Amino acid sequence: MKSVALSPEARTAALQAMGDRELDVLVVGGGVVGAGAALDAATRGLSVGLVEARDFASGTSSRSSKLVHGGLRYLEMLDFRLVAEALAERGLLIQHLAPHLVRPVPFLYPLQHRGWERLYAGAGVALYDSLGYLSGRSRGVPHHRHLTRRGARQVVPSLRKDALVGALQYYDAQVDDARHTMFLARTAAAYGAHVATRARVVGLLKEAGRVVGATVQDLESGERVDVRAKQVINATGVWTDETQGLAGERGLFKVRASKGIHLVVPRDRIRGSSGLILRTEKSVLFVIPWGRHWIIGTTDTDWDLDKAHPAASAADIDYLLEHVNAVLEQPLTHDDVEGVYAGLRPLLSGESESTSKLSREHAVAKPVPGLVVVAGGKYTTYRVMAKDAVDAAAHGLDGRVPPSCTEDVPLLGAEGYHALTNATARLAATSGLHKARIEHLLGRYGSLIQEVLDLAADDPTLTEPLAGAPDYLRAEVVYAASHEGARHLEDVLARRTRISIETFDRGVGAAEETARLVAPVLGWSDEQVEREVDHYRKRVEAERESQRMPDDATADAARLGAPDVVPVSG
Repeated sequence: MKSVALSPEARTAALQAMGDRELDVLVVGGGVVGAGAALDAATRGLSVGLVEARDFASGTSSRSSKLVHGGLRYLEMLDFRLVAEALAERGLLIQHLAPHLVRPVPFLYPLQHRGWERLYAGAGVALYDSLGYLSGRSRGVPHHRHLTRRGARQVVPSLRKDALVGALQYYDAQVDDARHTMFLARTAAAYGAHVATRARVVGLLKEAGRVVGATVQDLESGERVDVRAKQVINATGVWTDETQGLAGERGLFKVRASKGIHLVVPRDRIRGSSGLILRTEKSVLFVIPWGRHWIIGTTDTDWDLDKAHPAASAADIDYLLEHVNAVLEQPLTHDDVEGVYAGLRPLLSGESESTSKLSREHAVAKPVPGLVVVAGGKYTTYRVMAKDAVDAAAHGLDGRVPPSCTEDVPLLGAEGYHALTNATARLAATSGLHKARIEHLLGRYGSLIQEVLDLAADDPTLTEPLAGAPDYLRAEVVYAASHEGARHLEDVLARRTRISIETFDRGVGAAEETARLVAPVLGWSDEQVEREVDHYRKRVEAERESQRMPDDATADAARLGAPDVVPVSG
């Protein structure tokens, strides 16, 4: 599949194309499920539009635990089908669909009781491994193993001796969720989908009680366009109820938002070569390897405040530090925290009997003719959710629609990835970059790495590290704007890269250089550059202030002190 650039020109052309003729399917929402649905529909030969009010993955899909997993804790709920389904998707992603973005990661589960706990937990992890084979495919990760206390502390020396009597080690997988979601949208575009971010649905078009499209406002220009479509798929996550409300009908289910926060700390603060999974009184806590960092999370609390910018409070941060410090020899402090991010899980509540509930974790419904709603679920099973949503839409289309084929459609960057990893030394020699830098690029772009290197070949200064965020090259931020659909500075620093959570200054030191690098691509004036940098600084200040607040209400009020750089209300 030939690569397609999500350039500013491509966005303009996509919005125009969506207004020029009736589509088979219009997908509303550029999170992982919406982007997955656009890819699913496009690969069935349908004409497709995808619109997103902010940026790809700007909501829940950039703020997860970055795990692709079966949900080990669901085994205790005896939900074997859900776990097996998720493990099958995990294997697909690691080995076939996105090997450049999804990779195995080990976890250590400390045992605190002798005898029975090893038998009980060991049986659960053995079952978890076994369920991974039910799809008939290879699991793509190593088997679990039992460890003594000494063996466990050799793997994670930072563990307190009295925090465990032994351990189990098993494997799951991790993903840069925001990049994966963007790659889904970009792959959909490569198969013919019209894709546009900063394009908000402000109304649904109806004729004789049927939804026949949507009015979309270009938030960059202010212009509106009526996009006609035979079927509209609402994949807006925690905004599902609001989007359903545009149809003027009661929804068949409600979506409740649950807040989960994560901390990012430097890798040297916890000595270990494996992640950790720890039991808490409420759920489980993960300590996840993330390059030169650890991600620690998560919480699970109801949230009914601002959905666009959920805020982490001091109480949230203290909760995570308290629980992880219970097992560490050297406790973490607030000063160790590089980054904090908060996301909202879309949880289903109040499904009616008429809802087509296709698994325990997600639901698909058709509240009015022409409108399909998909909600709930988990990141790992996005492809199944997308398939179910397009299946429901297909019933409303004239003619026979082919079945989903996305289990056989690798994302852009996947094809040839393994061959290029074997050629790392050659790529380093020809590009003049260090081998470690090439490995970093391959893990972000896969076989599209040459497109990034070509930018640097045209302008050698782009091979230099970004000031304030030396893990990234200057070429990467230019590529984010020219090929990956980034429209604003925050898109680049928070989602195309993870500079906003991987540096102690939250990306402020890289902001101005990044803005000036993307300005020629995005057509920014000096005034716009200053506006973008000022907005980003205020965003960071507001987030820091919110994280000093004692509770959700005060944290939310503090975070709202920084408005969006572009208004997203119609």
